[in-house]
Amino acid sequence: MAGGGPGAPGLEYKDYYDVLGVPRTASQADIKKAFRKLARQHHPDAKPGDTDAERRFKDINEANEVLSDPDKRQRYDQLGANWSAYERAGASGADPFAPGGPFAGFGGGGSNVRYEFHTAGDAGEFSDFFRMFFGADAPGATADQPGGPGPGRGRRPTGGPSFEDILAGMGIDGAAVGRGTPAGPPPDAEAVARITLEEAFHGTTRLVEVDGKRLEVKIPRGADDGTRVRLTGKAPGGGHLYVVVKLEPDRTFKRKGADLERELPLTLEEALLGAEVPVRTLKGKVLLRIPAGTQTGRTFRLTGQGMPKLHGTGNGDLFAKAKVVLPTALSDEATEAAKALFALVDQPDPR
Repeated sequence: MAGGGPGAPGLEYKDYYDVLGVPRTASQADIKKAFRKLARQHHPDAKPGDTDAERRFKDINEANEVLSDPDKRQRYDQLGANWSAYERAGASGADPFAPGGPFAGFGGGGSNVRYEFHTAGDAGEFSDFFRMFFGADAPGATADQPGGPGPGRGRRPTGGPSFEDILAGMGIDGAAVGRGTPAGPPPDAEAVARITLEEAFHGTTRLVEVDGKRLEVKIPRGADDGTRVRLTGKAPGGGHLYVVVKLEPDRTFKRKGADLERELPLTLEEALLGAEVPVRTLKGKVLLRIPAGTQTGRTFRLTGQGMPKLHGTGNGDLFAKAKVVLPTALSDEATEAAKALFALVDQPDPR
């Protein structure tokens, strides 16, 4: 295909965002992730002989070529919605690449640069829409310029119209378009929400103030230190607001993922003779049977008494570590009784 007009059959506007399945506000990371996923899914090597897969793979590569490049993406966002003007110019019989046309200076009649576009049908090639739209940026385009070094990579001739000139030729205020269309996705913002361990266990809400507005944020059950809650489009300028959870230290419990740890104080009698003792958990109190002869440091596992799992179902476990608390300030009578007891106990030297 050599220098085809904009009204050429089969030349139509392509929604590259729709091809990759991402919104127009998608970040560069979102575009990269979507491209990699679709490229693996539709790669011709994965589906040999599948012409639909090859065509889809070609469209995916083409969309990524534009949207992953900030400059091309900006041009596409500014002019893409006005592609109908390009088509109407072709339908009227006028050459939009001729002098005074909306695309003057980008090849075709009236220019001293001739662009040739080759579409061999290979999955790696790019569409006529891409080549016509981006002109000199289209991979594979060549240019012959009188007096020049000969065929070379396509480019706009020196002194050719700027992108703003092209927009002006279409009746569009380029400066206004630049002001109304950001160069990239709007920036994201962050806010901090400090919560207690019990609030993380049950779930809670927080109010954050952003750009003079107060927003209520729902903190999910099981949120941990560093958990990020996204409020879509709530940042100044329309970006995403990420609320970062900061977990306050707890006097009783230590958290390790979905599990909790705590000390369990025991009296000498409870540790020596055994007993049922109450243990406070974040769900409430439970009774734990302590066997006779329990030593300090022995750990008891209370299944399902830990934190709710943020991703998944159920709860972690609670690990209670025994700590024997000895009596102090014994009376004379108690001291004599203790001596009598220890005289009866055959305990080897633990050291």
